[in-house]
Amino acid sequence: MMTTRIHALSTALLACGLAFPAVADWSIDGETSVLHFLSTKNAQVTEVHEFDSFEGSLSDSGKLSVAVDLASVNTAIDIRNERMQEMLFNVTKFAQATFEATLPDSMTNLQAGDVVNGKVDGILTLHGKAVPTSFSVQASRVSDDTLTVSTTAPTLIKAESFGLGEGVAALQKIAGLQSITTTVPVTFSVTFEQ
Repeated sequence: MMTTRIHALSTALLACGLAFPAVADWSIDGETSVLHFLSTKNAQVTEVHEFDSFEGSLSDSGKLSVAVDLASVNTAIDIRNERMQEMLFNVTKFAQATFEATLPDSMTNLQAGDVVNGKVDGILTLHGKAVPTSFSVQASRVSDDTLTVSTTAPTLIKAESFGLGEGVAALQKIAGLQSITTTVPVTFSVTFEQ
């Protein structure tokens, strides 16, 4: 009697598994993905920087969650990296920036070979402040298990919106600069794999 129940339960579970196949989240491939931002100092010198470490997931229903390790800021100058970590981002207190969004259906229902342009509206949390933020992107379903998403235009992030104005001023002073712009263009190109 017991083995019959176990067999019946196993059959029922297997049937449920076949009726509802497991849905796997998509994860950002850290090897092929990049996240850049630009800074301009003394009104005319613009430099490209990046974050070396970030991760993210995307559910089949379109829930996107990205976390950026702010200590991984890479400006190609060690002392500047350290100053940004300490004086701007305050990584001991605010280790990550996060972005949470729900992608539109047009981007989540792609078949292999499909490409679509659109806007992703979400909440960017940085330095303890959560601010509505939008990114204009192109999503491409490269294959059944690979999706790429890239910005089609930079998103402008305002330091003041995140309480970073004082940090920018401190960096400007310690570096002896006439100015550092407080609006920063951000771009990315990420690969999600399932």
